[in-house]
Amino acid sequence: MNAHNKKHPVKTSLFASKAPLEWAIINNGTLYTAQIPIDQTGAVVEGGIEAQTRQTFSNLIHTLECAGESLDSVLQVMIYVTDREYLKTVNNVYAEYFNAPYPNRAAIVVAGLAREEMLVEFVVYAAATDPTA
Repeated sequence: MNAHNKKHPVKTSLFASKAPLEWAIINNGTLYTAQIPIDQTGAVVEGGIEAQTRQTFSNLIHTLECAGESLDSVLQVMIYVTDREYLKTVNNVYAEYFNAPYPNRAAIVVAGLAREEMLVEFVVYAAATDPTA
């Protein structure tokens, strides 16, 4: 495998998951990440969908900054919510963070997420400078 095809983890100060995952990986000019509404202790934040969406954005921004990128680098967002009614709130918060041209996106309503108390999760793809380039 040449260096161009090697994945590179992004070092963040997000809570270290016990699951076998990285918070973000860069490969071939793309950053791949999934972000959830957890605080520095790994607890899902309280306060409902707005608080969870803002925490998820905070974690996303932190991850992007650790990779030398910003929200302007985001190409696509897949938003997962556990109730269709949450989409209005998520859209309102989303509009505060992103400017035109907006990332491509999809919104998916699911029966549940990995942690029962989670109401929202983002899967994000962003343009990124490969650390070995």
